[in-house]
Amino acid sequence: MQKNTEKTWRCSICGYIHYGEEAPGACPICDAKAEDFKQIEVAVRPERRDAGRDRFVILGGGIAGVSAAEAIREHAPQAEIALISKERELPYLRLNLTRLLAGEFMEKNLPLHSEEWYSKNRIDWHRGISAERLILAEKSVQLDDGRMMQFDKLIVATGSQPFVPPVPGIDLSNVFTVRTVEDVRRILAAVKPGTNVVCIGGGILGLETAGALAKQEAKVTVLEAFDYLMPMQLNPEGSDVLGEHLKTLNIEVVTNAIADCIIGDGHVTGVHLKRGQLVPAEVVVVTAGDRANSTLLEEAGLTVKKGVLVDNFLSTTNPDIFAAGDVAEHDGVRYGSWAPAMYMGKIAGMNAAGVPTEFGGIPRSHMLKVLGKPMLSIGVVKATDGSYRMIEDHADGGYRMFMFRDGRFVGCLLIGKLNLMKPVRKAVQARLDMKEMLTPDTTAEEVAQHLATR
Repeated sequence: MQKNTEKTWRCSICGYIHYGEEAPGACPICDAKAEDFKQIEVAVRPERRDAGRDRFVILGGGIAGVSAAEAIREHAPQAEIALISKERELPYLRLNLTRLLAGEFMEKNLPLHSEEWYSKNRIDWHRGISAERLILAEKSVQLDDGRMMQFDKLIVATGSQPFVPPVPGIDLSNVFTVRTVEDVRRILAAVKPGTNVVCIGGGILGLETAGALAKQEAKVTVLEAFDYLMPMQLNPEGSDVLGEHLKTLNIEVVTNAIADCIIGDGHVTGVHLKRGQLVPAEVVVVTAGDRANSTLLEEAGLTVKKGVLVDNFLSTTNPDIFAAGDVAEHDGVRYGSWAPAMYMGKIAGMNAAGVPTEFGGIPRSHMLKVLGKPMLSIGVVKATDGSYRMIEDHADGGYRMFMFRDGRFVGCLLIGKLNLMKPVRKAVQARLDMKEMLTPDTTAEEVAQHLATR
């Protein structure tokens, strides 16, 4: 480590940290402009090193793993790169699986890159293979085909897996999850117009899945265990707005609904709720959240909580092992969404390749697709004490909510129109001080206009 005598800048979009007398012309992670950087105080920065012909192994072919491979190849042109992917498909845009399910997206457009791209960039792509054991003393990974793969630096981007509640009947035929393109193929093969489908879970994935299957003319019911939809991303008012929109799509929502068993003889015929209600179902899709694929790391002795713990350089407790995406926990947060996974993958790749790059953390952000009424939820959306103030309205048939804490902008909900998305992201990341414009009579429209002109 060396003393940092340069200025330090943080990107207000993705949290990337830049060292230099001036902000960069463009963020290397998210392409934000120089004006999107804010100067911050940082005491030290690590030294840069030459990766030379080091061997890099990347576990995981999702957006975090591929982004890491891209960054390594850019900054270490002579290095060896091996990308290990559990799926046999070309690494693809998992973000668009619900659009594929809805018939809005063609499967041929899913891959992030062509197969030729991996050859051209000398990325040794291994498909249909998993890592079974990590041997730290030997700096090697044992694969499930028996091979041992040595590394100088390892990047773990193994993502997450769906949480499947241990209820009776969960193993019946026509009970699915939505994690892979193969899952989508199987669901589409089982669903026809008029099919009764139950989605267990009313979060983002549950609602996008419900919206997608409603477009396939299925009869869809969403079961949410909480007393309103998307409790992690919405407040009750925003949930009501979204619930009214779901009615127009012929999607039924049942709240306070906890499934205690799935009924069927061979394959599913219904979902029984703890309160005694039976919901008819020919297909069940479990969309009840996910869990980090961190067992490999935990068994190797690395520190794992919600995910494997990483520092600002996305290094684990072993300096030769980095982690990015859904498997990683940074500063108490496991993001579990596409954009942070992409940013973290790039930053992990840069650090592994010897280019010191900090991930400063970004506000939790979620977007909703497929339903025809887009939604953005970012930062704090529910007040927990008297220091918070909420300003809201129902403009243009949607919903806008701006959250402040002690006069600083800390969170936002937008349902319907997302034209404020970029200024909102910047303002929440910067915790924009808006005390001077906030009065007891300040309206949501005034807040929106102020943000739009920044």
